Amino acid sequence: MKMIVTVVKGIWYYFWGHVFAWFLYDSMYIRGRWFAGKLNGLCSVGWQWVTHDAVSSLFSLNNKGAKFPISQQCRVINPQNIFFDPDDLNNFQSYGIYYQALGKIVIGKGTYIGPNVGLITSNHDLTNPDQHLEPKAIILGEKCWIGINSVILPGVELGAGTVVGAGSVVTKSFPEGRCVIAGSPAKIIRKMERSK
Repeated sequence: MKMIVTVVKGIWYYFWGHVFAWFLYDSMYIRGRWFAGKLNGLCSVGWQWVTHDAVSSLFSLNNKGAKFPISQQCRVINPQNIFFDPDDLNNFQSYGIYYQALGKIVIGKGTYIGPNVGLITSNHDLTNPDQHLEPKAIILGEKCWIGINSVILPGVELGAGTVVGAGSVVTKSFPEGRCVIAGSPAKIIRKMERSK
């Protein structure tokens, strides 16, 4: 019985996911590992994400204009300024992630972003909080891991394989990568060997 329910739900999401994807999303994001799997993709989680986001988008103003599915638990400002591999669509499905993409945000392939992370490309002007400073790009290298409740501030570049400890505030770049950074402000607490 459980298998029948799974297949029926899969057909439901697969059908409505295709309908919504056709007019809401860029087809380049509706492919890859989240749209493959059991029964030739019929029961893949990607179609659930598409359906849930599309229904939520129709009844709210959150994340409007995004060409890829975003959980209503995330907030994305200027989604057109975010660049990522479609296989990493999961980074837009977790709770509480805030992407303030007034400037460019580049997420390297295979990077994981934990819940309640903030990526901020522009701070308020200290002398006039009504104004934002000029945005600065955030660049996350391949296979980074950004821990829960961390904040990445404007202009930060993290090299490949950087791990950001939970609750960290990253105020400067670590372009060399292959390290664990943590704290407020974040600093290197461990360097990792290069993988072979």
